[in-house]
Amino acid sequence: MVSPDPASSERAADVLVVGAGPAGSSAAYWLAAAGLDVAVLEKASFPREKVCGDGLTPRAVAALDDMGVDTSPAAGWVRHRGLRVYGGGQVVEVDWPRLSRWPDFGLLRARREFDQLLARHARAAGARVQEEVTVSAPLLDDAGRVVGVQATVGGDRAPRTWRGRLVVSAEGLSGRLAKSLGLVRRSDAPLGVAVRRYIRSPRATDDYLDISFDLSQTGPTKESMPGYGWVFGMGDGTANVGFGLLDTRSAGTVDHRAVLRRWLAGLPPEWELDEEHAVSPVRGAGLPMGFHRRPAYTRGLLLTGDAAGAVNPFNGEGISYAMETGRMAAETAVEALAAAEGPAREAALRRYPQRLAAEYGGHHRLGAGFLSLLSHPELVRFATAHGLKRPALVGGALRLMGNLTDGRDGDAVDRTLAVLTRLARVA
Repeated sequence: MVSPDPASSERAADVLVVGAGPAGSSAAYWLAAAGLDVAVLEKASFPREKVCGDGLTPRAVAALDDMGVDTSPAAGWVRHRGLRVYGGGQVVEVDWPRLSRWPDFGLLRARREFDQLLARHARAAGARVQEEVTVSAPLLDDAGRVVGVQATVGGDRAPRTWRGRLVVSAEGLSGRLAKSLGLVRRSDAPLGVAVRRYIRSPRATDDYLDISFDLSQTGPTKESMPGYGWVFGMGDGTANVGFGLLDTRSAGTVDHRAVLRRWLAGLPPEWELDEEHAVSPVRGAGLPMGFHRRPAYTRGLLLTGDAAGAVNPFNGEGISYAMETGRMAAETAVEALAAAEGPAREAALRRYPQRLAAEYGGHHRLGAGFLSLLSHPELVRFATAHGLKRPALVGGALRLMGNLTDGRDGDAVDRTLAVLTRLARVA
């Protein structure tokens, strides 16, 4: 899918999108669908690996449906109906909730395939996707406003300049453009980590995703581990196995590979989740949460996805929020570029951080409180041992953690969560 090196007259667009992950491809799709000229600059070449559990929640399914992506099994997607949760010696299966706003199923797709599929979808909508372009710095005008990017192209590292009326950063955790403008990651915001590998296993096919909260009790010292382990059957003879630490600030120094090895060793041997059956190395990546770079718009640059820190602090989910914020950034750019250059355009752009706060602020505040509870291992053990005996309670917790409700128009559970979220937003 590598595009030819564009001529000078082609190295410009209405909007430049830096990064072709879920956030960047979503932004590019919606920009192109609105009729804008959009260029996507991706440093790697597809297909490429990304560390992820590969499990998509109903929020992500909805985002894909809105984009017109074919998510049928015939198109290579594996569907799952809910979670099988382990903790405190208990096991409970919980289906995704049946709501009017969200689908009642999730999906599985390896990121190696998923990101390429989304980039192709954006390209089919009219976006110009350029691979092997490494963006190094923003291009600024005399007023310090971002009017493009400086980059190198291909193996020969040839320098190039792209110009755009607006730039969307979908660079992920690195956030090079944001850092160049002084938007560094806030040290008080939680930063998680995900570690995973693929293993050939009889657990390769399952209607439920396995989630284990007993991860915090592995090892001889029974140390507190604020996170969970997973086994996701990929439907191709392999399982994605890994764990997510949701807040590294309270986890101390962690040997991630040792944690994964010890946890897998405690699982049933007939699952064959061992080194002998591994088909990939152990890989890890950061999970930026709490909108750790603020504001999400400044001086012609919009931040989206991991670059903005949009990962859900309850469960480390990032893909759905990447696609959602990518769409919001695109809608903001469309509105702004339709306005007269100057104060009216700037006012439209400055509404983007406000929209993110209104959409996610309350849920992220609740998530921050949840992370503080995870730092108390005795509380986690008590909650899992007793809470998993009550499926209705587990179902309500799943809605809260997955941010899956119909809001105040829903049932009693939804109305309760809506109140909690609203109170957290104004706290």
